[in-house]
Amino acid sequence: MGPMPSPEAPQRPLDEQARETLLRIAGDSLRHGLKHGCALPVDAGAYSADLQARRASFVTLQRHGDLRGCIGHLEATQPLVKDVAENAFAAAFRDPRFPPLTEDELEGLETHISVLTPARPITFSSEQDLIAQLRPGRDGLILKDGLNQGTFLPSVWESLPDPAEFFRHLKLKAGLPPSHWSDSLEVYRYETESFP
Repeated sequence: MGPMPSPEAPQRPLDEQARETLLRIAGDSLRHGLKHGCALPVDAGAYSADLQARRASFVTLQRHGDLRGCIGHLEATQPLVKDVAENAFAAAFRDPRFPPLTEDELEGLETHISVLTPARPITFSSEQDLIAQLRPGRDGLILKDGLNQGTFLPSVWESLPDPAEFFRHLKLKAGLPPSHWSDSLEVYRYETESFP
């Protein structure tokens, strides 16, 4: 008897053409936003099945190595190609940490796209147990407690490689004290396919 099929088929990695298309769409959405003040309208039906699939994404903008905007969705609610167009626009013009992007900033702007796997809850008995289960460099985390919520993409491990520090900073991002712990705390993990 073979292995039991998983309840959800794993999402296959995007091929080079799909990645290039998404990066082009993100760039087009930035330029469209500068001209028209809104995200690039996208007809998902004109793209491949992989880009029409409902997937969640984040778009991160950097200039000269510094963060210039990062916006995304944690849940898949629309076709990936549309999600990327909207998140690219939002990262450039709606990230509350930065002023809206200007035309002068397009030169030297780097666009990074992260496509998320569905988030899965982590079961743990204590903070130590949770930290021991974290996979540095691989896990993105979502922390929820009451109305407080925060997420770190897997790329954040590059600046916070220690699991305990990673988790402490995530609590701060969620608006909680770094020592916070409660029985209502929920933590979910996801992975990302990031490019370029």
